[in-house]
Amino acid sequence: MKYASLAVLSAALLSTPLAAHEGTHANGHAPIGVMGDHTHNAGEVMFSYRFMHMEGSGNQVGTDSISSDDIVTAIPNRFAGMPGQPPTLRVVPQEMRMEMHMIGMMYAPVDWMTLIASGRYMTREMESTTYQGGMGTTVLGGSDLSVNGFGDMVVGALFPLSKVEGDHEIVARAAISIPTGSTTQTGEMLTPMGTTRTMRLAYPMQPGSGTWDLKPAIIYRGYAGQIGWGAQYNATIRLGTNDQGYSRGDVHEVTGWVSYEPARWISLSGRLAARTTGRIDGMDPAIMGPNQAANPDFQGGERVDAFFGINLAAQGSLDGQRLGIEIGAPIHQDVNGPQMTGDWSLTVGWQGSF
Repeated sequence: MKYASLAVLSAALLSTPLAAHEGTHANGHAPIGVMGDHTHNAGEVMFSYRFMHMEGSGNQVGTDSISSDDIVTAIPNRFAGMPGQPPTLRVVPQEMRMEMHMIGMMYAPVDWMTLIASGRYMTREMESTTYQGGMGTTVLGGSDLSVNGFGDMVVGALFPLSKVEGDHEIVARAAISIPTGSTTQTGEMLTPMGTTRTMRLAYPMQPGSGTWDLKPAIIYRGYAGQIGWGAQYNATIRLGTNDQGYSRGDVHEVTGWVSYEPARWISLSGRLAARTTGRIDGMDPAIMGPNQAANPDFQGGERVDAFFGINLAAQGSLDGQRLGIEIGAPIHQDVNGPQMTGDWSLTVGWQGSF
């Protein structure tokens, strides 16, 4: 259904008469995977919707792949020695999927400030393999986990530090993430002893952070003729510890892109994004088990992704509407401890200014 709706919107964008009047350049926006790339003039409002899909499979230690059998025979269980805990890991994630729906709004009460707000609803799925008993490589079975719920909200403002219409813009973001997402989701897991238990799910499966976070950013974008370019630095800085006793790692990301506009209504882009994510600080005492995702030290790492995108800018009577598509895949992953790795991602979004 969502793909059909996007197809209808795309057709509407492409069929709009170009003769009505000059419309927005497709190059006038960053790729759809980049947020907070522009400001508005006083009185302008913009609404946006993004759909994101990500998938991952397999495991790595650092930059090296590791098999499930090697994980359960060689990687120590952090909780070994506690009642019912084996000496090594015995539950290994195999595949994961995440889908997110994000609604955003921008409003400029004055030329020098654009207010922003966004909320998201997400679904996360993970398939894992459970090995029998406390040692060996006999597979007992598997678990299919699924959680959904609202994530954290973001509110803040964008400030144009330098702006020349049709040429370039430098924008600073000051925003804060509000802990509206859950950190206590549970699911049924198959244990190495052959029983099924309802337990709190590991850190990557929780929709929220549980902490108030700072989200600063600065972005530069510009274009000349048919060529566009830009770069952004953004971060997530955790403020304190959540009610479960931990905070997620800080995130720092740098991204840069170039785009080409063969016609006013369409642009093609290539983008690179490098991100570093810290380990979890602290621990949720309710998250425990012979599973790598339950270990706070086996979180975060470094990652570089490459993206290809398309922007479609409506002309004529639908001027101000944009449809963006971007697909990407990691070209470098260096993870902390055994950790599942990403395969690919897709972002499809609409933006409308009024």
